[in-house]
Amino acid sequence: MAHRRAGSIITPTMDFNPTLSQLPNPSEKRIALRVSAPAERALRQGHPWVFDGSITEQSHVGASGDLAVIFDNKRKFLGIGLYDPTSAIRVRVLQTRQPAAINADWFQNKLTAAVQLRAPLATQDTNGYRLVHGENDGLPGLVIDRYADTLVLKLYTPAWLPHLKEFCDALAQVSPAQHLILRLSRSLQKQTDALHNLRDGMTLSLLPTPGLILFQENGLTFESDPIHGQKTGFFLDQRENRARVEALSEGKSVLNVFSYSGGFSVYAARGGAKEVVSVDVSPHAIEAAERNMAHNRHIPAVAAAKHETFAEDAFDVLARMASQKCLFDVVIIDPPMFAQNEKQISSALAAYRKLTRLGLGVLRRGGVLVQASCSSRVNAGDFFEAVHGSAREARRGLTEIERTGHALDHPITYPEGEYLKCLFATV
Repeated sequence: MAHRRAGSIITPTMDFNPTLSQLPNPSEKRIALRVSAPAERALRQGHPWVFDGSITEQSHVGASGDLAVIFDNKRKFLGIGLYDPTSAIRVRVLQTRQPAAINADWFQNKLTAAVQLRAPLATQDTNGYRLVHGENDGLPGLVIDRYADTLVLKLYTPAWLPHLKEFCDALAQVSPAQHLILRLSRSLQKQTDALHNLRDGMTLSLLPTPGLILFQENGLTFESDPIHGQKTGFFLDQRENRARVEALSEGKSVLNVFSYSGGFSVYAARGGAKEVVSVDVSPHAIEAAERNMAHNRHIPAVAAAKHETFAEDAFDVLARMASQKCLFDVVIIDPPMFAQNEKQISSALAAYRKLTRLGLGVLRRGGVLVQASCSSRVNAGDFFEAVHGSAREARRGLTEIERTGHALDHPITYPEGEYLKCLFATV
């Protein structure tokens, strides 16, 4: 695969795939809605969604991407958003309190605010970050990640499609790049009739689709596979926690479980870890972890660190290491989402408890446990209690160093948007 050089020059404009111009336009006729009293309160408190069950009156049947205007019980303006008849989230709210024209200028203003929020990252040798964090940046159902001179735009609703050309024009003005790649959520990929020849992984810019992209994060070089990789090719949300691990790693042996492409592993190596072990069930992820370590071998500490990998199930590896009495100074457990819905919360908490027990089984006395959850359905209090409760059952007392949440480029503005939590504790 071709590699793009990290930090390469960003072009001032973008030329777009003609497919964008062939997308349907949203209807000029607005849908008028009235909603239940609880939904009114939620909107006034800044919640970005209107659910189908909360709509009490609707002027007419609309299509995906039509603009819906929500009125209160006194027929005063409450908000305007993107209508999606295919989803239980019937309206994704763009604007509240004051009416506004949803057009290129409006998109530019939202994107400019998002760029300004992330401006401090430019001073941190970082050109890989989340540029737009969906609802939390006022653009619900859409995220954008930047990897050097490539932008990856991911959609979660067909309601954005009629506005996509205008949105991309605004994006080119505010945050241009050489490449713009479209990713579609799994549910959206299934709505083939609504996609109008768009497909997951296609490039929306005219330049050939890049392969692996090299980008910088806190001065380290990583690769992203924006088309075939998980999420948009890298787990950008753990950047600050990776830096915390680096600060804890000097002279230590470090076990990185659910390592994916080795982000925590590379940071630990630069931090002076004498030994780093990366474990992930995906052979492709382990190969990426080995390449990411190689991308940074010019750093003496990274070159000096011994790096071992296992492409196996994390639960099996932890159990085997415990039986072999393999012990580490730092154990990082960063599993994928365990709870997709409310019914899976109890099983997710059980999995976190089991992972804590297994992790403590390979952690030296006085060592550091780093355990994270990315399941938004599991609230922070229940997660931290699951970890502590499992430690108590194992008779391994935990002394907290800190609890962490979302980084600057993953802001949170509504309760359901908060998903990431991480515990740093000594044993």
